Amino acid sequence: MSGSPALLLRNARIPAGVRGTDPAEILISDEGRILEIDVSIGAAEIPSADLDGRLVTPGFIDMHQHLDKSFTLAEAPNPDGTLIGAIEAFRGYSKGLTRQNLLARAQATLDRCVAMGTTAIRTHANLDYEMELRSVEAMCELRAASSDRIRLQVVAFATSSAARGDPETARALLERAIAAGADCIGGTPNLAPDPKRYIDMLLDVAEKHDLPVDLHIDETLDPQARWFDYLVDCTARRGMCGRVVGSHVSSLSAFPDDEARRSIEAAAAAGVAVCTLPAANLFLQGRDRNGLVPRGLTRVNELLAAGVPVATASDNIQDTFVPVGSGDLLEMARWTILSAHLLEDAAGRAFRMITDTPAAIMGLEHGLRVGTHADLVASRCESIEHLVAGGASERAVLHRGRPVAGTLAKS
Repeated sequence: MSGSPALLLRNARIPAGVRGTDPAEILISDEGRILEIDVSIGAAEIPSADLDGRLVTPGFIDMHQHLDKSFTLAEAPNPDGTLIGAIEAFRGYSKGLTRQNLLARAQATLDRCVAMGTTAIRTHANLDYEMELRSVEAMCELRAASSDRIRLQVVAFATSSAARGDPETARALLERAIAAGADCIGGTPNLAPDPKRYIDMLLDVAEKHDLPVDLHIDETLDPQARWFDYLVDCTARRGMCGRVVGSHVSSLSAFPDDEARRSIEAAAAAGVAVCTLPAANLFLQGRDRNGLVPRGLTRVNELLAAGVPVATASDNIQDTFVPVGSGDLLEMARWTILSAHLLEDAAGRAFRMITDTPAAIMGLEHGLRVGTHADLVASRCESIEHLVAGGASERAVLHRGRPVAGTLAKS
């Protein structure tokens, strides 16, 4: 293992399944990697911090956010509470957005997320005819400025007017966004006049530049919306296993059970991942229904049972799409348990949906084990079950072994 010992975390509470006992010690290198986890490491000359029994876990990963939209609810309200209403509200508002405004709000949201324990974010940056490259460029600038605190991935999110127009014009926008530094290809096929052609174009661009794909797809309860199936089929035919994510996929919950099962089995075989967004789906979906209003989420339990990687994330924070949100991924884990009816090992499964699973989907080195980057959260809490259920009274956050939020008591 490369790197010299630089920090020793003492009196750490380690989750079950990690080498060591309770309490344990964690040795971190000057390169920000975990060198050792054991009962007693005995590095007296190394600077140390006494965690006083705090629970140490991998940092939280928010694999679906919209930092360019957060905290814009007052300026861009959504009177009818629908997805289309939200899209149109932000589209009108975005015409006057400046780079400075985008950066200031995104930075404030990122700061809040870091304080809550988030150590990586994938943010979808609007790419359309109103904003052109302003959001992508601002998020790439934020990524560089924040690299010592958090890992940020920027999705070139070809949406709204870009999706509704000529796919070749959208392709040109995507090429410019990639040149500006975008990490991932995104879009909204359901808004396109020809969703099949739009999906093909998005995947063509992704393959050309060897970039992953993360699409907002079938964000509706219309059982006729079947573009996730086409995305899965394209992924299999192109050999893009492990490179494609379908976010939302709400319409899957409206399919007959046997048809849903076939879709899920195909996704598992093709290596397509899913990100469920409970805040947006609970708020935006089902507003046209009376009586038994549907929850609006995809079939989380069935996807998990079939072996499909499923993450959960914040999506939007206090904007026209989601009027609430704190930036705390533990809140999203709780919402997922409730809205998706998770039962067996509910806390553990929800916790993996904000840590291990999004890390694997995003291709991030992550985890509480020797050799990984020390992106960690130390919480005043007894266990992961307690952490997910009720949070923690205090949290200290480390990015590559360096404290970036909260406090560590030096000893």
